[in-house]
Amino acid sequence: MKKFYITTSIAYTNAAPHIGFALESIQADVLARYYRAQGVDVYFLTGTDEHGSKIAQAAEAKGKTEKEFVDEIAEEFKDLKKALNLSWDDFIRTSDKKKHWPAVNAIWEKLAAQGDIYKKTYEGLYCTGCEAFYTEKELEEGSCPIHRKPAEQVKEENYFFKLSKYSKEIEERIKSGELRIVPESRKNEILSLLKEGLTDISVSRPADKVHWGIPVPGDASQLIYVWIDALTNYISGIGYGREDKKDEELYNTYWPADVHLIGKDILRFHAGIWPGILLAAGLPIPKSVYVHGYILHDGQKMSKSVGNVVSPVELVEKYGADAVRYFLLREIASTEDGDYTEQKFRDRYNGELANGLGNFSARVLTLASGEDVVMTEDEYEAFVDESVKHRIKDAERTIKEKVDAFRLHEAVGALWEVITFGDLYVNEMKPWKLEGEEKKKVMANLLYILEAITNMLAPFLPETAEKIAKNIQHHGKKMEITKGENLFPRLQ
Repeated sequence: MKKFYITTSIAYTNAAPHIGFALESIQADVLARYYRAQGVDVYFLTGTDEHGSKIAQAAEAKGKTEKEFVDEIAEEFKDLKKALNLSWDDFIRTSDKKKHWPAVNAIWEKLAAQGDIYKKTYEGLYCTGCEAFYTEKELEEGSCPIHRKPAEQVKEENYFFKLSKYSKEIEERIKSGELRIVPESRKNEILSLLKEGLTDISVSRPADKVHWGIPVPGDASQLIYVWIDALTNYISGIGYGREDKKDEELYNTYWPADVHLIGKDILRFHAGIWPGILLAAGLPIPKSVYVHGYILHDGQKMSKSVGNVVSPVELVEKYGADAVRYFLLREIASTEDGDYTEQKFRDRYNGELANGLGNFSARVLTLASGEDVVMTEDEYEAFVDESVKHRIKDAERTIKEKVDAFRLHEAVGALWEVITFGDLYVNEMKPWKLEGEEKKKVMANLLYILEAITNMLAPFLPETAEKIAKNIQHHGKKMEITKGENLFPRLQ
């Protein structure tokens, strides 16, 4: 059986989940559900990044220990599974000493054995927000390009990884397509960086400065830095490095990852540093990195300081999981920045969920549930027009192409074109004016369209697809149709 291993990036636990991580989780969930439905053996991993000075500071501000703080926040991220109807298989936490730490230690030791780890005193420009060192040319007027705060001059003794040694090979792997970067603009961005050559990176911090993390094997005065710690989750989460070799079966089955799905701000870590670490460790590199953009709020980047952060959980409580999934998949182009406003959300909901899908489903099921439309399975199959079947096949083909290319917004668009096709068919054929076999033929076509929509909808809006499917029952030789509930009541 074909295998497919997909990961989200792991969320940093210094604050509650925001809508940007919800977008990434939903995009990954669509891919996982879509390929499972195609008969592929899928493994879907997500998790939390729980070490570093920002976590320690956030815990202290709340009057909690780091462990208490990350346990609490990790649960909030785990709760997204139910809130957003996610289908991940496992949730990895970097503070997990049993599941995660052994893999990190194993990677460190492989890099050290290769002669790719060395110690030196380093002076550089450091962003506390990113917990990362930057070169002057990477900064924008001396400030971090992400947090817009001036970088501090820091001097300390750290361990370094010889990333520069692997720069050329990473570049070749990306150029050859062995490591696929989607979209093309992000591929060009990382190739431009690689052309200049990657520099060696600091992979530890002094324990007296950052006391919350994984100690360097054989040197407790240093803690392993985020690059090796956080990135290793993609293999620790499937058992790499664990004592019980049974746990490594998942790694042997699914690695290398088919897709790492990430935000554009961490591209260089996933397409530069991570492949370098894997090459040094003698492990296969991932096959693809899919990169999404930011969600803006009314044209502005969301931030706690501005107070414009949108909670996905609050949105779900107000509108339902599938309405949130739909907006994020339809409104936000998969690889670009997109804008959230409550008005845009309500417009999509009323215009396309209530008036579109909800209305079409209700019309068909109401018309088909009448006594004069009862039909056998044989009649149902015989009555469906070849032209309708071709229209559905075309839509399925388009959706597959769009999903494979990570253009989920276009896949949803193709599906909504089928709903429009169905609506036009109802209006043109006017089944309420027909009788007998003529009416049955039209209703067979409409039921066929609705069932096809339901099947195509399942990876995107799983709860809604399930509700519609329950109203169309196939009992051997007879079909049973029920009206069902109002899927998306109009918002006033």
